[in-house]
Amino acid sequence: MAEENHLLQKRVNLFDGIGIVAGAMIGSGIFIVSADIARSVGSPGWLLVVWLITGLITIIGALSYGELAAMMPSVGGQYVYLRESYHPLIGFLFGWTTFLVIQCGSIAAVAVGFAKFSGVIFPWISENNILYQVGALKINSTQFVGMVLIMFLTWLNTRGIVTGKTVQNIFSSTKVIALLGFIIVGLLVTKGISSLEINKAVFWQASKIGAGNQIVPIAGFALVAAIGTAMVGSLFSADAWYNITYISGEVINPRRNVPLSLLFGTLLVSGLYLLANFVFIKILPLHGSPDGTDVLARGIQFASDDRVATSAMSVVVGDYAAVVMAVFIMISTFGCNHIMVLAGPRVYYAMAKDGLFFKKVASLNKKGVPAFALILQGVWSILLCLSGTYGNLLDYVIFAVLLFFTLTILAIFILRRKRPDIDRPYKAFGYPFIPAIYILTTLTIMVILLIYKPNYTFPGLGIVLLGIPVFYLWRKFNKSTIPQSLEEE
Repeated sequence: MAEENHLLQKRVNLFDGIGIVAGAMIGSGIFIVSADIARSVGSPGWLLVVWLITGLITIIGALSYGELAAMMPSVGGQYVYLRESYHPLIGFLFGWTTFLVIQCGSIAAVAVGFAKFSGVIFPWISENNILYQVGALKINSTQFVGMVLIMFLTWLNTRGIVTGKTVQNIFSSTKVIALLGFIIVGLLVTKGISSLEINKAVFWQASKIGAGNQIVPIAGFALVAAIGTAMVGSLFSADAWYNITYISGEVINPRRNVPLSLLFGTLLVSGLYLLANFVFIKILPLHGSPDGTDVLARGIQFASDDRVATSAMSVVVGDYAAVVMAVFIMISTFGCNHIMVLAGPRVYYAMAKDGLFFKKVASLNKKGVPAFALILQGVWSILLCLSGTYGNLLDYVIFAVLLFFTLTILAIFILRRKRPDIDRPYKAFGYPFIPAIYILTTLTIMVILLIYKPNYTFPGLGIVLLGIPVFYLWRKFNKSTIPQSLEEE
């Protein structure tokens, strides 16, 4: 098995790494979730604050992950950090949740999202177009296109890391340029639009939507709770930046390039996200009515199907907006899904090397990639597409994602004491204060979610905890495949 590690190709440079971080982050969320955030916080100023906090959390997390990435530049990334800092159980729980829900659920959701926006251009692709039905199982054309996309990306990534990074660079560059173009157009071509003046009048007047769509002012802890729950959408939109750590073993000079990729990638996307939301409030009034007759009357809060970017673009380019944004989001979701398909199997590969996943998953093909892990991930993602449950699963796991974020940042403190002599080419920015602020912030959001969204958070926690008996059962029946060093922990 050790010989197979030499098949891993170190072909990912700093530019590639930044593209992987940015490409993983930019999906469809930035164009949609601001509508739900606007309904939660009810003011333009607090909408921007939600995105600002999200950006700061993401950048601080990336800066902190940089220390761990530079210390342990291994395939598997976050799984390895948690295993080395705590116990193989914690690493397994992360890998278990990543495979079962986080990565595969995201791949399924983004693939179906790609298909839905493709339907704007190709009407045949529709949830109402049932292609096959047997009993309760129905396969519509949207699911079919999503599944075909997963199969294609899975095959593509079996061709080697060079092919994978080349495709990723093309789509990441296209996404960044297109999003930047949207921002420039939104900032420059808005003469005669009074939305910004309307929004200035209520800029810091936080509110929620009450009975009969009445605006109800909120303040104090109610506002804090509203911000915390609203961040579910923005955090998911800024998620997946850590995927670069999964492929650390294939990065050239990973002790330098992985931390820098995390920093520059998250800085770039967080800045673009904040500017995009400024464009939204410059073009559209935040408040609106679900019965509004046009995009300005519906506002950000009630944009059709929550497609805020499409509504904003329609003010600028008119009837072509839906097609323009559909093409943009298709490119965005294709690139986002590509990096998730590429990166996820490296976690399962690392787990299998530790004897904590199927032995075959620890094998590499002639191109130096974990092809069987890719196929296994693709099969499960396709099954999630068929089940239609991926949306609910993603709602459930935001708590689990935040939990693993918190544990990973806390690992910096633990390893400083547990392994003080290990080489640290890069140290977490602002240690110990900045990482501590991150931990306190994520803990606060988690508490808010437990109180205000228990239907989402407790099932997510249940998925994580379900992995505990699985871990011990796996170790009991697969002792021959588990390294002695892990057995002793």
